[in-house]
Amino acid sequence: MNVIKGFLWLLGFLLLGDLLVTWLQLPISAGVVGMLLLTAWLILRGRLHTDIAAVSQPLIALLAMLIMPGVVGVFFVLGDYAHFWLAAVLALVVGTLLSVLTTLWLMSRMMPRQPPRESDDD
Repeated sequence: MNVIKGFLWLLGFLLLGDLLVTWLQLPISAGVVGMLLLTAWLILRGRLHTDIAAVSQPLIALLAMLIMPGVVGVFFVLGDYAHFWLAAVLALVVGTLLSVLTTLWLMSRMMPRQPPRESDDD
């Protein structure tokens, strides 16, 4: 039952994101807006909702399969954008580096600091 409730939570935030994107005419994916709203809600709440955790674990295991249709779709339009190869490579490299640096910075800020262990040699 927790998985169904968690899925409904995720669906609710997706629909809220869709509502905001449509209402404000934002040029952003409704899924991205919904996940940002979910993230903000979880941060304000201060803890992870158990129902959302129950549905998130199986979805993380399927993440590669969820991304695959978009990746496959690129092959059908690749010829249309062949003359933009340099911009695409730069966007991929810079985007990946910024993503990794942002993740490292957030982890260093959010992870609890552990005091240094005292050795038993003393």
